[in-house]
Amino acid sequence: MSVFEIYKGNGGAKYMRPIHNREEYLSRRNTEKQRQTLEAVRGGDEKQKSRLVQMNYSCLPGEDGRLKGSKTMSSTVGMDIDHLDAEHMATVKERILEKKGELGLLMLEESARGKGYHLVFRRRQELSQEENLRWASELLDVEYDKGAKDITRVFYTTCNEQLLFLDDEIFDASIAEMPADSSQKADATALQCYTSQATYDPDARYNGMLYRDIVQKYWELFNDGKEPADGDRNVLTFELAVNMRSICGYSMEKLLAVVPNYWRKPLSNSAEGESSCTPEDEAEYRKTLENALKEPRKGMPYRLRQVLQALKSQQGVKACGGTLTTPPPMPKKLPPLLRLLTKNVPWFYKPAVANAVFPALGAHLHGVKFRYWDNVDHEPTFMNVLIGRQSIGKGTIKKPIEYIMEDIRQRDIPNRQREADWKQKNPGARPNKDPRPTDICIQMLIDNLTDAVFNQRVIDAHQNGQRFIYTIVDEIEALKKVTSRGTVDEVGLLIRKAFDNSDAGQERVGADSVSGIAPLRWNFNASTTPPNARKFFSRMVNDGTVSRLDVSTIIRSDDDDDDTAPILGIYDHTFAQELKPYIERLDTASGLIECRQAKKLSLDMKQENRDAARLFESEAYRVLSYRANVIAWLKGMVLYVAHGYKWSKEIADFVRWSQSYNLFCKMLYFGQQLERELREEVEIQRASGPQNMLELLPDEFTREQYHQMRQQQGRSGDGESTLRVWQNRGYIAYDDVSGCFCKTEAYQQKFRERL
Repeated sequence: MSVFEIYKGNGGAKYMRPIHNREEYLSRRNTEKQRQTLEAVRGGDEKQKSRLVQMNYSCLPGEDGRLKGSKTMSSTVGMDIDHLDAEHMATVKERILEKKGELGLLMLEESARGKGYHLVFRRRQELSQEENLRWASELLDVEYDKGAKDITRVFYTTCNEQLLFLDDEIFDASIAEMPADSSQKADATALQCYTSQATYDPDARYNGMLYRDIVQKYWELFNDGKEPADGDRNVLTFELAVNMRSICGYSMEKLLAVVPNYWRKPLSNSAEGESSCTPEDEAEYRKTLENALKEPRKGMPYRLRQVLQALKSQQGVKACGGTLTTPPPMPKKLPPLLRLLTKNVPWFYKPAVANAVFPALGAHLHGVKFRYWDNVDHEPTFMNVLIGRQSIGKGTIKKPIEYIMEDIRQRDIPNRQREADWKQKNPGARPNKDPRPTDICIQMLIDNLTDAVFNQRVIDAHQNGQRFIYTIVDEIEALKKVTSRGTVDEVGLLIRKAFDNSDAGQERVGADSVSGIAPLRWNFNASTTPPNARKFFSRMVNDGTVSRLDVSTIIRSDDDDDDTAPILGIYDHTFAQELKPYIERLDTASGLIECRQAKKLSLDMKQENRDAARLFESEAYRVLSYRANVIAWLKGMVLYVAHGYKWSKEIADFVRWSQSYNLFCKMLYFGQQLERELREEVEIQRASGPQNMLELLPDEFTREQYHQMRQQQGRSGDGESTLRVWQNRGYIAYDDVSGCFCKTEAYQQKFRERL
């Protein structure tokens, strides 16, 4: 092994942990902690340098697994070049890359301070460590650092952006053959001893995910969350190891590092976490892992794929700043309007109420447009869906909304009466009807309408000041009744049109038919349970419908045993009077409204969302974040107007949190389905492109056959990354005995059945 990560054991001694492959190496370099630490170092905080990941490329661990005292050289040499002046340093990178073949370059990275380079090259086995460094310095015409010539020299690693070159040969496990008379003669027992000393590593990662999280999720999905115990330890540990080995390089050493020893027992009267294991139990544990490794290889098991997919969905939830049971915390200090609207509900209902009020608030704005950072104008469209289990208190949103909508309800009363009077005077059988008054405008809709009534309300609202219509329903299924068709698909179409204020309506020939088209301005509040939400939107998760919603939830903590109805504050005349000035400001607003601070905030959040999606490797988060940003920004603009065109830190904090909260709810209830559908989309696109190369290869093929096939297909590069992708997806497995790649059952199912 030529790449070792340095870590501290008990007592502070430095130990060496092998890095087995490119994926593991890149993930260790690119954690959020590593990125933040490097940024601090490059910002001038030298004290942070010791927190960077440390690597050694020149030696194997000592007999006890330690770095200190190692005398066994590995097959590579690490070299440090950061002691030259700026003039000489300017051309170093080009010289290294120009002579990478002659040098045997395996890795090149920028140093921590950004003023030099670290490189790793193939060891000339007939030369000592210092002679190798001298040889390389002469080849590159650059003086080597004579203070960094020991084989135990560690390098403070940078991130993937600073990695300039990497060859997979660096992960080769061979040991350097040294001259017989060398004082540093290789001792193969050093690596063997290290292997035997390998212990469980709680911080080990696979593609950025902690192995311990993978194991925990495995037991959660396949053993009711229970770990192996007396009576089932052997069989359950064996099954776990069989599933885990495909992401451990089929390595006993790696399995020992990531599969817990369930035979160990806590020590009494000892520090927390200390445990012991008898020699017999230790032998049983290792024997179980060895037996798992002997099982025939069939690619990545289906169970493991389910675990990784479940964790992938959780990554998106984590990106929002929450957990599966805890939403991102709401700011302690809310803007005055929201502080007023949420003051009468218990704390665990405040997030839901704070977001659920915006459809009603937005309905008070008319003839108003807000300009987003991309110069597209938006109107205050909000469609809030509150998701929570039965009897959890979803009705707490009703009272604040009732008071917000009271003035509109009062305006609707005479308009409904005028419409009723006109209908009475002009029955359907009357040949010469009076024209319907054009100034009738009814904004609050019931949840049982025909297409004609719905379209008439849309047209009336547009012609009387470009106003919004509004609906509130107790169960989202009731939204199907707002049109004659009564289908989920029709509701989805209306949601998509309403968010973009697209034209909607109908054209009819009959004299008595409602005919007309106008921009759809429709805000609504709806509630439902998690199962019903997933069922209702099952066909609309990946078509842009769910992303246009503002989703809220109510999650009460597990230790809250009080299932009684919440005690609410008093809504009275005083409350209405406090609310009145905010509503009046919304009612009197008009025209195009812009806010510099809101624009800057939305741009900042856009970049933060991009970084979070990359960090947590969540495609669903990335897709959902686009419109979540727009929705949160629109809330900020409504608050900006309601507070007298004044921006504040409280508004900014709420906007930032509201976006995270909306994304959290969507990822919690729809994230897993969206991740799966987006992944399937990519696979279908790849399969429908140029002829799949794996299809063209035999069921067993050598690396040479693979390279020949690439040449025939006119593909550039060595294609090693493609092989790794196929292996990671479980389409192929490598047989160490025959030296061939074999197509797996997973591949047969994925591609052959499709054909």
